[in-house]
Amino acid sequence: MGLSDNSKGLILAMASSAFIGSSFILKKKGLKRAGASGTRAGVGGYTYLLEPLWWAGMITMIVGEVANFVAYVYAPAVLVTPLGALSIIVSACLAHFMLKERIQKMGIVGCITCIAGSVVIVIHAPQEHTPSSVQEIWTLATQPAFLIYVAATLSIVLALILHFEPRYGQTNILVYLGICSLMGSLTVVSIKAIGIAIKLTLDGINQMAYPQTWFFLTVAAICVITQLNYLNKALDTFNAAIVSPVYYVMFTTLTIIASVIMFKDWSGQNVSSIASEICGFITVLSGTIILHATREQEPPPPVGKCRN
Repeated sequence: MGLSDNSKGLILAMASSAFIGSSFILKKKGLKRAGASGTRAGVGGYTYLLEPLWWAGMITMIVGEVANFVAYVYAPAVLVTPLGALSIIVSACLAHFMLKERIQKMGIVGCITCIAGSVVIVIHAPQEHTPSSVQEIWTLATQPAFLIYVAATLSIVLALILHFEPRYGQTNILVYLGICSLMGSLTVVSIKAIGIAIKLTLDGINQMAYPQTWFFLTVAAICVITQLNYLNKALDTFNAAIVSPVYYVMFTTLTIIASVIMFKDWSGQNVSSIASEICGFITVLSGTIILHATREQEPPPPVGKCRN
């Protein structure tokens, strides 16, 4: 008997987390090397584009994101997104050995808590209802509740970029990661729409002729570019072991909210299952907070060039 769609999504999500967790460390090492000989990414520099380690991290992240992309086609975001907690564990362990960012005993407890919460979510995850066309997805995307979410998201992102980043970007991690997470929630729903369109097309139901497919593709591209830009700034400015869990908590929360509003992931589930998923999610968040709280934040790097 073949694997269920949820099982395929689960395997792909776990593989994705391993690649993405590794990519954080490779990119961090590349950014450090680039910052030592040029203008740091955190203050607008792009010398990291010449650093092989950064590109290795970028390729690793792309592989992880592709696996994540396919996972969203088979399983609901309520299942796939929280499994990103595994990337935190991978990142924290590699940071301990490769970046000498010490992980304490309570950090290990945080990792175990993340795993426990993920298991609860997997057990109670809803079965995916796959839309039959891009037009059906468009109907979901243009419902009033989701349009309100999109409007609120874009308003907050503009406020963060125009007002808060120039004043607090170098001292408050929530500015950069807030932009990444808010745009990330729109990235996920767009990528899920694109993935479903590709799957239907491969099944013989062509979706490429619909303008909605290309609209979702354009939105996804804009959101991904924005995410990468501000994630690089966050990684260059703050400790990788801090960036990873905080980004995970914010991104996961917003993505689940966006997916539940747009795709109605909890429709048809009983109260007990929904409550179990929420408890599992809170458990995962608690683990990431514990891991975050037990890490020592590195001092902010100097503004501009580090040294020539």
